[in-house]
Amino acid sequence: MNKLKLRISYADTDQMGMVYYANYLKYFERGRTELLREVGVNYKELEAKGFYLPVLSAECKYISPAKYDDVIIVETKIQEVTAASITCYYEVKLGEKLLVIGKTKHPFVNKDLKPMRIPKDIKEVLEKHLEK
Repeated sequence: MNKLKLRISYADTDQMGMVYYANYLKYFERGRTELLREVGVNYKELEAKGFYLPVLSAECKYISPAKYDDVIIVETKIQEVTAASITCYYEVKLGEKLLVIGKTKHPFVNKDLKPMRIPKDIKEVLEKHLEK
């Protein structure tokens, strides 16, 4: 699991002073990138090898809003690894208070968006860090 600490900027909020709902997907992406880096799977290196991880699906449940200047934690876990995709699970918290939960699914594809099997060495690393 990766815990990414973020301070909410004014630009991330809406007229009501709360984080604009779509920005949580950006926070998920940042958490996922840091998690992959932490376990030894660098996204930039994956792309150099011809692998891409587009978003196939995204889910987000909003429980309570974050506001300007709040310091939130985005907890990211690898929830599922298949032959050709990964699913990540996210919890966004303010202290111990749960604000948002979500998940995203990412197929491994080539530049032409053709599905590809996850290379064995990368799959082993991802499976080693599976959490449920």
